[in-house]
Amino acid sequence: MKICFSSLACPAWTLDQVVNIAAGSGYDGIELRFLEGEDSFWKLPALQGTSLQTSIQKISDRGLVVACVDTSCRFHSPDPQERASWVEEGVRMAELAASLGSPAIRVFGDKIQPGADRASTRKWIAEGIRELAEKTAPMGVKVWLETHGDFASSKETMSILEESGRDNVGVVWDAANAFTDGRDQPLDGTHAFGDKLQHVHLKDLECRDTRWELVLSGEGQFPLREVVAELERQKYDRFVSFEWEKKWHPHLAEPEISIPHFARWFRRISGN
Repeated sequence: MKICFSSLACPAWTLDQVVNIAAGSGYDGIELRFLEGEDSFWKLPALQGTSLQTSIQKISDRGLVVACVDTSCRFHSPDPQERASWVEEGVRMAELAASLGSPAIRVFGDKIQPGADRASTRKWIAEGIRELAEKTAPMGVKVWLETHGDFASSKETMSILEESGRDNVGVVWDAANAFTDGRDQPLDGTHAFGDKLQHVHLKDLECRDTRWELVLSGEGQFPLREVVAELERQKYDRFVSFEWEKKWHPHLAEPEISIPHFARWFRRISGN
């Protein structure tokens, strides 16, 4: 297994800052979610024109790769124009992912909207993924659906991918999301996805007053060690990505603490 982290942990940082802490902490790659407060990366000067080539070189020179380019694309809206706008955003992000050498973009399902039902929402999501995957295929970029929201369970995720009818799709398995939102058991994703499992998000949780809250890796009650051990047993050899949701929970420990901490914890428990 290789390790990366999501820049959700450091949403205001520049790409240079993300690259520096990744290389300094012994990571193999980076997962782009926010940079300089922006999640549509194609808008950033550092990822445009000649600056894009400079950024690509900086990543490569530090021995890193871009493991995944995360989008905010979601296809749950009853409004077809809104869904179409997310497809357009996904295409722009896929073009950038191709330039960065990233294998895929991440998308969401996501949540059943007021007045909609589960079956219709699942259909819209599958259609959105199908259309986006058709457009990204010529670029060599896949579309990976994260286990998230009202469709976080492994069963729902696989159902959507099957309904999309596309081969160039896969799963970003967030073990904690699938447990707290989808009510999977923590290890279910290691068995449910087969070769569709393309990327894994890892984070630790502690239950406080019936609510699950993020804590530093190895300090919670979520069986992270067991998840890693099962992935090793199944010879999973892709990226596991540390997801520290600092963007959504500003009170969490600073990235200078959490990012190196995960790398040390992972090396200790995996022997890598």
